[in-house]
Amino acid sequence: MTVEIPGYVAGTWDIDPVHSDVSFVVRHLGLTRFRRGVEKFGGQIVTAPDPLDSAVTATVDLTSLDTGLESFNRHLAGAEFLDLDNHPTAEFRSSALRVEDDGFALDGELSLRGAARPVRFALELLGFGTGINGDQKVAFSAAATIRRSEFGIVFDSKLPDGRLIVGEQVQLLLEIEAVLRADVTG
Repeated sequence: MTVEIPGYVAGTWDIDPVHSDVSFVVRHLGLTRFRRGVEKFGGQIVTAPDPLDSAVTATVDLTSLDTGLESFNRHLAGAEFLDLDNHPTAEFRSSALRVEDDGFALDGELSLRGAARPVRFALELLGFGTGINGDQKVAFSAAATIRRSEFGIVFDSKLPDGRLIVGEQVQLLLEIEAVLRADVTG
């Protein structure tokens, strides 16, 4: 199946962390949706001549996670949660891309806290275009839901009424802008 994408450009793209966002959402106290992000991340997108042969690799520096509350940052960094002393990064490597519904599904492997598990992102291609400085840009939105216990995060403290303090499901949200690498052959 050939996929037609307006303005499509094949090439190698570097994720622009200044114009991108990597965040997560988890239920807190069984009530709110607690959303926070990381400041340091990077990666590469290779758009192949056939769009469905494209690939993504990314690394997230989990030590750059900031909840806005230092005591909570320390708790998340500790062994009950992310164990950042032993696992300071999370990595993603895609394995397949396919058309699904009105967008794409991006399958891959997420390595987090020493565990590698398959993850499927619902991916929306936002488009290809030219930036202010004349550089080529591409933008995507992506979302996936993981179960934290599958990655060894088994913190299960509950309130007296039985609600989890921190929910089991974690939504990963990505807003990515990437820049086409300059041709270095010429």
